[in-house]
Amino acid sequence: MSIVSTPATIEEVEIQSLLESIYRHTGFDFRDYAPSSLRRRIRDRVRAEKVNTVSGLQEKALHDPACLERLLLGLLVTVSAMYRDPGFYLAFRQKIVPILRTYPFVRIWHAGCSTGEEVYSMAILLHEEGLYNRCRIYATDINENVLKRARDAIYPLAAMKSYTAGYLQAGGTAAFSDYYTAQYDSVIFRSWLKANIVFAQHNLVVDGAFNEFHVIVCRNVMIYFNQSLQARVHNLFLSSLVRLGYLGLGSKESLKRTPVEGMYEVVDAQQRWYRRVR
Repeated sequence: MSIVSTPATIEEVEIQSLLESIYRHTGFDFRDYAPSSLRRRIRDRVRAEKVNTVSGLQEKALHDPACLERLLLGLLVTVSAMYRDPGFYLAFRQKIVPILRTYPFVRIWHAGCSTGEEVYSMAILLHEEGLYNRCRIYATDINENVLKRARDAIYPLAAMKSYTAGYLQAGGTAAFSDYYTAQYDSVIFRSWLKANIVFAQHNLVVDGAFNEFHVIVCRNVMIYFNQSLQARVHNLFLSSLVRLGYLGLGSKESLKRTPVEGMYEVVDAQQRWYRRVR
């Protein structure tokens, strides 16, 4: 009896070689990212770098540091927005903040924070609820370039209209413009919003737990991971959460059919808020 297997295409072999070389050369590990999303982004970089094949992209990236930097930025998803999915923040304000009020100090981990918009969204909410001075937010990402942008807290003025709408839908209680200063075509958020935020590099793929948290937020990050990597990250979050701590996921993510599903109860199914109970 013979076992029939489907041979990998040339492109698949090239992609595997590219990802292995990136890992060995930089330490960035994309080997367990979702294949379809990864393939699409690699193809985009092949076109942008004006090479003909993935192998050509690999050769150029390994010998041209600027090309390698562009490739890494292309593979690292950095999409973010303030008050993205306002209902997520409204549920946090209404269902979780009252519990956090009973804690003397609150540690929050925002994993995969990208350029920081969602971190500042949370900081503003906590300020309005009178909790910010009792909180420490650890905002982490694999990409040091986006962390720099997050620390700068400078965003396009053109985005403020939609951000203001999201802020109001999320239960905002002040004038959103009070939190930033406009300068030409950009805005810079108030420096005091950074007072209790620690921005740091952390790789969910290979790094371990570094503290114990009352709230962990990781939204629209794991959709780019394959099933085994998702399981690893869920176990990392479980080991990083205090018992009765809260986990917030993205709108396309859930705990269903994960190894840790039985460790949580649902706080808000629609907004993807969960509480660790075991």
